Order: sequence, then C-alpha cells, then structure tokens
Amino acid sequence: MADSVKSDTKTNGFHKTTNGHHTEELKIAIIGQSNFAAEVLEVLLERDHLVVGVFTIADKGNREDVLATTARQHRIPVFKFSAWRRKGVPIPEVLEQYRSVGANLNVLPFCSQFIPMEVIDGAAFGSICYHPSILPLHRGASAISWTLIEGDERAGFSIFWADDGLDTGPILLQKQCPVLGDDTLDTLYKRFLYPEGVTAMAESVDMIAAGTAPKIPQTEIGASYDPALFREENQYINLNQPGVRIFNFIRGLDSVPGALATVVTDDGVDVPVRLYGASLSARRSMANAKLIRFKGAVGPAFVTREGIFITGTDGTLVRVKRVKRGNRVIPAGQWFEQSESKAISLELNEKEQEQDTLLRSIWKSILKVEIEPETDFFACGAGSMDVVRLVEEVKDTLEVPISNETLFMAPVYGEFLQEVILRLRTGGSDHGANIGCDYKHVVLKANRRQISVPTQMFINGRFVDAEESKTIAIVNPTNEQVICEVASASKSDVNDAVLAANDAFRGVWSSVSARERGQLMYKLADLMEQCKEELATIEAIDSGAVYTLALKTHVGMSIDAWRYYAGWADKIEGTTIPVNPARPNHVLTFTKKEPIGVCALVTPWNYPLMMLSWKMAACIAAGNTVIIKPAQVCPLTALKFAELTVRAGFPPGVINVVTGTGSLAGQALADHPLVRKLGFTGSTPIGKRIMASCAESNIKKCSMELGGKSPLVIFADCDLEKAVRLGMSAVFFNKGENCIAAGRLFVEDRIHDEFVRKVIKGIRTMKVGDPLDRATAHGPQNHRAHFEKLQEYCTIGVKEGATLLYGGKRVPNMDGFFFEPTVFTNVEDHMYIAREESFGPIMIISKFHASDFEALVARANSTEYGLASGVFTKDIQKALLFAEKVEAGTVFVNTYNKTDVAAPFGGFKQSGFGKDLGKEALNEYLKAKCVTVEY
Repeated sequence: MADSVKSDTKTNGFHKTTNGHHTEELKIAIIGQSNFAAEVLEVLLERDHLVVGVFTIADKGNREDVLATTARQHRIPVFKFSAWRRKGVPIPEVLEQYRSVGANLNVLPFCSQFIPMEVIDGAAFGSICYHPSILPLHRGASAISWTLIEGDERAGFSIFWADDGLDTGPILLQKQCPVLGDDTLDTLYKRFLYPEGVTAMAESVDMIAAGTAPKIPQTEIGASYDPALFREENQYINLNQPGVRIFNFIRGLDSVPGALATVVTDDGVDVPVRLYGASLSARRSMANAKLIRFKGAVGPAFVTREGIFITGTDGTLVRVKRVKRGNRVIPAGQWFEQSESKAISLELNEKEQEQDTLLRSIWKSILKVEIEPETDFFACGAGSMDVVRLVEEVKDTLEVPISNETLFMAPVYGEFLQEVILRLRTGGSDHGANIGCDYKHVVLKANRRQISVPTQMFINGRFVDAEESKTIAIVNPTNEQVICEVASASKSDVNDAVLAANDAFRGVWSSVSARERGQLMYKLADLMEQCKEELATIEAIDSGAVYTLALKTHVGMSIDAWRYYAGWADKIEGTTIPVNPARPNHVLTFTKKEPIGVCALVTPWNYPLMMLSWKMAACIAAGNTVIIKPAQVCPLTALKFAELTVRAGFPPGVINVVTGTGSLAGQALADHPLVRKLGFTGSTPIGKRIMASCAESNIKKCSMELGGKSPLVIFADCDLEKAVRLGMSAVFFNKGENCIAAGRLFVEDRIHDEFVRKVIKGIRTMKVGDPLDRATAHGPQNHRAHFEKLQEYCTIGVKEGATLLYGGKRVPNMDGFFFEPTVFTNVEDHMYIAREESFGPIMIISKFHASDFEALVARANSTEYGLASGVFTKDIQKALLFAEKVEAGTVFVNTYNKTDVAAPFGGFKQSGFGKDLGKEALNEYLKAKCVTVEY
C-alpha cells in the first residue's frame, strides 16, 4: 500500500519497496480530461513514467476530449466513460475495463466525474488528485472562484491523496501565490494554477516513485465547503453589498460562467445578463451617464462610454466592461445602442453561398456535428484552442480579418456567418454593415461618376449628427452653389470624439501590434488607390483643385504618405545607453519610444486630404489615436476618408473626424485636457492662439506649420527657360494656395525684363476654368473670403507703388471664385506685398544686383517667415552658400515644389516648428521613456 513506501530509489518508472527483495513497476492510470490533463500526461511521459491507460469522458457528438487525442498519439490505451456509476453503484463493465490495465497509481489531474472508491482505493499506491485551493479552505467544485469571491489574499492548489471525501484526504504537496488586485478566474489559472499545477503533478508522481511522498492529514481548522457555481442558482450576484464584494463576485466567475444579474428595461421586461471585466472605479462624476436598473439593487447603476457602473452599499462604484445578453457578448458601454439595434437579414449571392459552405465545413471539422444556423460554438464543447484554430482557418480560407473577439461576440453560427459576410462585403471592417447604408450623405454627380459622400461627423466608428443637428453650408467654389450641409460640431461633440479616442487608445488600439498597425495602414492606402478618382473629384468640387493635379498630388502624395509610414510602424525603436554604474553593480539603461496618446489635428483648406495624410499617417504609425478637424470650408474628402478607414478595418475610436468651425471645434480640441498633442497647419496668427491654448490647458505638445513668404532667387547664370517654368510653378501651383509658394522672387537685373516677359507670355497660355476639365491649369480660389482677400491684397500693392503688370482681379465673365494669375514688379522691400503672404496666384518680383551676395541673402531673410526658399544658378558654390545662409526649413536648388514623403518638411521662425514627413515626423507623435535597471 502507498503508506508503506519508504525507499528513495527510482529508475525509469520502477519503485523499490520496503522489503528490498524486489522492484515493482509504477503503472499509472490518468483519469480526467482537458488540456491540463493532456499536459500532465505529456510531462509524465517526458520523465519516463509508465502510463498504462487513460480514462476520460465520452465523446460529445464526434468530438473527443484532448486527453484522449493526446493518449492515442502516444499509443496509450484510451477508455471513454459517460459515467462510472449507475444509481450510486459502480458499473461492472467499467470497473472491469479499468482493472484490465493493471494500474497501481491513479493520477487525477482534472476530473469532472465521480470516481468510485473501488477505483480510488483499487490502486496499490493510491490515488492523487489536483485541487485548485489551499486545502482545507474552499473544498468543493468551485474552489478557485471562492478564493476570489471571498477576497483571499493568497491562492494556490493542493495535490492530495483521494479518500471517500474526495477533497478531504491527506495532503501530498501544496503551492501558493498572491492574489493580485486585477486577478480574475482566468488570470489566476493562466498565471499560476495551470503551469505550476502541471509541474506539481509530475513532481508528486516523482516523489511517490522515490518513496518520499508525504501524507499530511488535513486540519478542520479553517475548513470550508462552498456551493458549486456550476449550478445557475448560485451564479446570481447580490448587488446589495459593498462594492468590493460585488467586484470580487464578478471576477470570481470571469470568464466562465459569468456573474448573473437581471436588467429591468423601461417597459418592465426582465433581461438576464452576465457580467464580465469588473474593476473598482475611482470615478466620482456620472455626467452624461444613462441610468440602468438592476433587479433587486438598491443603489443606482449607470451606463457610460466606459461601461456599466454599479453602486455598492458603501457608495463604491464597480465598473463592468462586458455584458452577455442571450448568446452575444457586447461592450457594456454599448448597452442601449445594442438594445436598440435591429438585426440585419442577409441575402447571400452565389459567391457568398459558396463561402457559407466553406465556413460550415470549417465549423464541422472542429465541432464534429452538423452545423445549423443556431449551432453554438461553445455549447458544443469547444475550448480555447478550438477558437484559435477556427479563427486562423477562416482567415486563411476566406481571407477575412477576424479575431477571437469576433467569435466571442457571435458564437452562434448564423450570427458568425453574418459577421464574416459583412466584413467580406466591406473590406474587413468589424462594423462595416453600418457604413454605406445608414449615414447621411450627398451624392456628387460629376466627372462621369456618382460619388456618395458622408455629411455627418465620424466619431467612434459611426457617422453621427452634431448636437442639435447643427450644420454649415459647403459651397462649390467653381459655381458658388451649395453642395450640401455638413455637421457643425459643438464643444460636447468634440468631447465625445476625444473620449472615444481615449477609450480606443487605452483599450482596443493598445492590443494591436505595431506590425498589425502597419498592415491596416497598407490596406487603407490600397483602398485610397482604388478610390483615387473619386477622391480627386471630391477635391476638385469641394476645394477647387484642378482634377489632374489633385489626382497626382492631393491624392497621390496622400497614398504615398500612408504607405511610407506603414513601413515605419514596426521599426520604431529605442536605444541602449552606456552609463556609469555604482560598482560592483551593473546597470542597464535603455529608452523606449511610446505613443503620446490622444492627438488632435487641425488642417487647412488648400490640400484637404494631403494635409490630413501627412500628419495622420505618422500619428497612427506611432500608435496614437486621433481626432481631426478639417477646414470648415472643404471637409468632404476627410469624411470620405473616414468611410475608407472603416473598410480598412480600423477599430472604432482610433480615427475620428469632427467638422465645423475653427473657433469652436478647433478651439475645443486645443483646450481639451485629454488631448496630449496638437498638430496644426494654418496661419501664424491662429497658430499663436492655439499655442497659448495648448499651454494653458495641459501644456500639450504641439507642432506648427504656419505662414510663409518664401524667397526664390534667380541668378542670371541660370537655365532661364527652366527658371521661368519652375518660377511660375513656384507661385501659381495649386492656384497659389500653397504654403511653400514663392512669396517673393528676386531676379537678377541683367535678366529681369526677359524673365518677366516670358512669365507674362506663359500666363496668357494658361487655361483658367472648370477644375474637372483635363485641359484646365488654373482653377477657382477655395472660398469667397479668401477670394476677396486677394482682391484687397492687390489694391494695397497698387496703392503702395508696385507695378501691376498682369491680373489683379476676378476673371471676367465667369461664375465662381476665379482670380487671374497676377504679376507685380518694382516691389520694394518695405511694401506690404513684399512682407505679407498672399496665399494666392500673385507673383511678387524684385530686382537685385549680383555684386552684393550678402545683401541679397539679408533681403531674403528679412521676414519673420522661414518655411521654404529656392535658388536658380549654375554656380554650385553660390547655390550651396545660399542654402547655408538662408533661414528656411526647406531649400530648393534649381527646382521648386519638389517634396517627397521621406523628406522632412517644416519651417523656422514664425513659420512654425516641428516636422511633417520623413522619419523626423514620427518624433512629433512619440515620447521617449528612459528605463534604468540595476542588477
């Protein structure tokens, strides 16, 4: 018998008995089920123990337990019993099959069946059993749950010798671990009970084989026997107790089976729910929360974006993150939205019917049952590895991006099929069903296309109206007609967007790996490529951009930016730093580059999509979430872009678009305490106000790309034809609505007149007109206020004595904001038009004499702006000397407007600070953390 074992000799599963006359082989029967039991089997075999038989549960349909599968792989006899007893009496044929293997030690690593004492006592060396508690505390089937429910500070497990009380027998081995504040049933199991338990079972068998296994009688001091939580009546939570007790009960049943409660709806209907993901909340304010009523609860409960908050009897709030209603697990914060949502009935086309067949075959191969619409994946006995297998096979077979969460949210086949089909239809989005069918939109009929464009804000993955349904009119600058009305955000709307971005940053986005971020960005760039004609058409209608230019630059460079930064997403690295340690210790110091958090972007109206992409692509690659406030007058490409982010699969809240005025929505972003970074492109005066707000609110990081008055110097030794062509482009590109436009040309006196003559000749050949006309070179100015500002600018120039050679007025006989390309000469340095930016198609020309290079550079630098500059000359020494001396963030030599997504872009002085584009732009959206470890 086991209590006579004293020898310490063990070799290859043989055990030397106390009489010393013979060696008896240790023959092990494993009785149990699950992955835990399968791993115990594997470890015992690795340690050369002899396992003579495995006894497990009967198959569920055609599905056998993993313990049986593992045993068969090792050619170990497998026996499957639906029960060991009938009416309390052992089943003879079951006992006969057990005895047939000749086991002398029973190992019960995880056993859900009642094993007869004839089996427990039938092995010469006894039976050992795993129990997830520190016996004698919490005896019973739900021990580890009660460890959490009772708020124990320590958890653990016991390996004990089974007796007729099953968990009252002598202790062989015990191990403990602390219960952490955020532990749940799952985390305790994964962190300690499972891995350490497998090892401990093998150690126990080693001790039995060595004759050193103790038998320590259990004390009755502190013993408890707690109710079984597999009974539904024991799963209901008492909500009339202190918050910590409510919290402990929920985490004690997380994630199986879940704490039960009953929600009472406004019309008096009782709705059973299960609660998951509990935490004790430090929140005190319930502003903007909706009341929810739980049956039997005295304290109030609330629903916010963050979840459901339940009030304990001591006033402590318990936050619940997820709720199971029926077969679906939903975010608790979406309780009312999910309750009000209507089921979508899908009609499958021929290809989708084939996909249904493939999907059914995958489910059947895993579950081993016939698949019906109501087949529940988990009710069929599926486990965690089955979830992984299903998700991977579906992703590989149907090429649809799903995750484990997809199955948890839709465990019934019919619902899962619907999720997969909707994602295939919408390019991978979790919630793409809502995009393309239920947002408010305008249909633009232009360029031989019909383009649907959203007109609502985009917050938390949905298009929504502004508070009180406020809107602003969007005007087509080509014909001055209203295109549509677009939502005009309030301060409350901005707050909703920031909260959504904050939730996403701390939640779903934090679980997306850097490489996965990059893949989402590549997918978005591909969708933008597919829709580039639509996007360019919207830019032409909304902002007046010439279609061909919009296609190449506005949209083309936007796509380039997303692809460029997608490649950077998984290459953001810190460094290790050699420091002086305090000897004899060693020190490791390293830096980590981390995302800042919630970022706000405020972009201008000259390149609506490109400015969005330049900033946002770097921001997203760095791992941040974002709210963008596009220009009030042309937000439509930003809203169409939002639709594409859904189709690309970006989680809700990662990218948000609030439309409206800068004075309200833009200011609200600058003032918001949860926004940690603001990127702005616009005028210097507005930039100053935004910087002040960033400082006053929470000293948020900011980057500014502001006004410019970029000098372009043209020496007589240049290639004149090239200088004329690119000089005109430097001024008139994108109708002069270009931040780096050459604000003042310095032309050497020897070629001045010829240069001017060629420019005028070139202007006369430019076609001004409809931006959608492929022959058009010059479209309308963006909006009326800017158009009128240009007229005033030219009036000032003439009044101060500059020579207006060409233009300076509205194009005659045309509707829309068409302004003639304009040329001023004889401009003196003190004049208004020599100092201030026009941001329009106005060329300002001054002469210079080549004899005083230093004076020329001084004139070029005689401005508070320092965004860009250019020089045309064949003298490389002169060119490089100018590049060295000029005070500008960008210098073009014998070219102009030649930007690239890999090259940093940004200004000096009052043209701002910080960089867009290139590797440097990533630093605008990252923070460096220094970590020092002494060892």
